[in-house]
Amino acid sequence: MEMERHAKIPVGVLGATGMVGQRFIQLLENHPWFELVALAASERHQGRPYNEVTSWRLTESELPASVAALPVVACRPEALPGVKIVFSALPGDIAGEIEIEFARAGVAVFSNAKNHRMAADVPLLIPEVNADHIAAITQQQKQHGWSGFIITNANCATTPLVMALKPLQQAFGVNKMLVTTLQAISGAGYPGVPSYDILDNAIPYIGGEEEKVEIETRKMLGEWQEGHGFVDAPIAVSAHCNRIATREGHLACVSVGFERDATPEEVIAAWEQYIPASQQAQLPSAPEYALRYRTEHDRPQTLRDRDTGHGMTTTIGRLRRCPILSYKFVALAHNTIRGAAGGSILNAEWCVHKGLL
Repeated sequence: MEMERHAKIPVGVLGATGMVGQRFIQLLENHPWFELVALAASERHQGRPYNEVTSWRLTESELPASVAALPVVACRPEALPGVKIVFSALPGDIAGEIEIEFARAGVAVFSNAKNHRMAADVPLLIPEVNADHIAAITQQQKQHGWSGFIITNANCATTPLVMALKPLQQAFGVNKMLVTTLQAISGAGYPGVPSYDILDNAIPYIGGEEEKVEIETRKMLGEWQEGHGFVDAPIAVSAHCNRIATREGHLACVSVGFERDATPEEVIAAWEQYIPASQQAQLPSAPEYALRYRTEHDRPQTLRDRDTGHGMTTTIGRLRRCPILSYKFVALAHNTIRGAAGGSILNAEWCVHKGLL
């Protein structure tokens, strides 16, 4: 059911000058449910127009005229009066306590930061994967005495992985998985990796990334049990994460073990026929297809497929039998849209649809 709205919900962006903050601004322009009314960043920018304190880095769009003259405010609840939702693009070294302050002040926080992802009462949310995890909000508010709440989106490398795995888990059971990621430099923020280090190179290390992929996958594919909390999925996950010289798009090469055998046709059908409740809700940021399987032998490709579904679709391909586990395949998603700002906006839309806002 498409939501009918009489007035847009006022929202703000925390960390508005960074790459993910800019992506939030781009995606919120002309949003049918949300009106971007506040931009917050470092206090050294306080009071100055946004277009004076940031260098717009998104090559596919111009700085929206509607926000160019907005004054930048401090990342404090009292500086954003009337705002009902904040989208947090804050760096991890400062995000944690600031996001708590907003939740305590009655604001719904949708965070791209890592700080609260593994908290016992914070949903690590992808609506197409674990939409029911928003049930944790009631316990979160009761536990902390907040009138607001915090919901996080997943790590940008974990996102295409769990989106591809969810239909397989439901259809065949998943008990083990090995994944190797090839991740774009934009995942490191701006200016990212120094050009002398990344050009003509692949770097087989991203600090903390492998641990995030392994831990977050189990939480998101697990269950929320009232009275018990989050129960991780019993899946063994091993990750290798690599930085490569692409601008946008994280690609994952996956080998997965099933609890029961399936034909290749059954596996592809599980992806193609997967239409979760959040997809049926026709949320404004949801793509027509959450998952798309490509039959070409050399797809998905980062450059050619990352923008599928306006950057919100996970593209899958190269399904074949694995001689060690059950099957292997490749999955790709746009890291700063699906895996960051777009994912958070979709989370907020799902919460509006479910009556949490």
